[in-house]
This record gives sequence, structure tokens and C-alpha cells, in this order.
Amino acid sequence: MLYVVPTPIGNFEDITLRALRTLKEVDFILAEDTRQTINLLKHFEIQKKVISYHKFNEHKSLQHIVDQLSSGLTIALVSDAGTPCISDPGFLLVRECLRNNIKVECLPGATAFVPALVNSGFPSDRFIFEGFLPQKKGRKKRLNALIDEERTIIFYESPYRLIKALKEMAEVFGETRQACVSRELSKIYEENKIGTLKELEEYYTQKGVKGEIVIVLRSREEISNNSEDETTD
Repeated sequence: MLYVVPTPIGNFEDITLRALRTLKEVDFILAEDTRQTINLLKHFEIQKKVISYHKFNEHKSLQHIVDQLSSGLTIALVSDAGTPCISDPGFLLVRECLRNNIKVECLPGATAFVPALVNSGFPSDRFIFEGFLPQKKGRKKRLNALIDEERTIIFYESPYRLIKALKEMAEVFGETRQACVSRELSKIYEENKIGTLKELEEYYTQKGVKGEIVIVLRSREEISNNSEDETTD
């Protein structure tokens, strides 16, 4: 069996008892960043073999891992933080396991976009998760494809590209479109900053950016509804 195991996005206390038990019981662990996973295991006094599995070697190692699972081994898959397969390696392995009738079990647990969405105060009944924008080419094309999207939109972004992302979003969605930038979620310096795209760009240009980033863009539908309410009043 393959276990997909979410790990804390910052605060070690967020790991579940079930996740700890699973990590103790599997034959070995596939980790996106072995150093980070080893630190987590040491914190909880778990001794287990950890093997590197990331976007640069997942194609090459895929069949070998499937063969090991087929032979009867039980393996856990973890990412740097949060739930594997959500903007992290894992999708290829899960798909190949299912194709080979290998049981896959995904444990519930931490993922960064859920607390970011809730903390934003924007509508959470309908939303779309876009993950990371392309690092270089295709960023504007992705954003332009979302111009008519009415639901709340969620993005992941690197701190090194946050200012660029906010500028591009302001050009596509308008400078006055509201958004929330969440960073360092679950950590000591967690911050959820709400403002217009222009205000957020200016704020982080002056302050600087650290930590992993989630951008939540206010839904177009809510803006339209609010405008209609104001007109009716």
C-alpha cells in the first residue's frame, strides 16, 4: 500500500496521531526534501529509512517504486510541507499505483490554501485553486484565462515572485481588486494581509517578503453582488 501523508506546513503540533503512527509503521518513506523530513522524524523520535523523491527524479524512479509496492512493501509519501500531490510531487506515483491495482490511502491533514482561504474572509463556498503560476513564460496567459472566473481564486507563489505576481494580477484584474496575501501560515510570524492588489504590491515592495505565500483573490461574483446591492439601496 502507498500512504500519502500530509505533514505540517510550519507548526509541528499540527501533525495528526494517525500520520505519526503511519510513519512509524511503513517500510520506508519517500520524501521531497529528505533533510526536512528527517528533522520532522527526529522531533517525534521516529527512526525510519527516508528516500529522496522529488520532481527531478520522480519519472526515473517511478517504476522501481511501483515494483517495490507490488512486492508487498508499504511506503509513505510526504512532501516538504502539507499534502503531497497538491502543487508537490506525487500525482504520477498515485496514478501509476492505481493503474497497477496498488491500494492508495491519502490521510487528511495540513494544506496551506485552506487556512489562507478562511483567513481572507472571502467567499469559501465556491473557489478555484490554481497552484503556482508558471515561473517564466505563460504567466499572463494563465491570468487572462481567469478574467471571467466568478469564484474566489487561490494561488501559491514564491516570495521571490510575489511583487511580480501582484503587478501582473493588477494589470489583468484591476488595481482595485481585493486580495489577501498569507505567509508563514501556522508559524510565529504568520501574516494575513488584506487590501487591493495595488496596496498589497506597495506594502510588500516596502516591507520585503519572506516565507511561503498564498494569494487569495476576491471573487468577481461577490463584487458584482455587492454592486447590485448598493444600486438597489
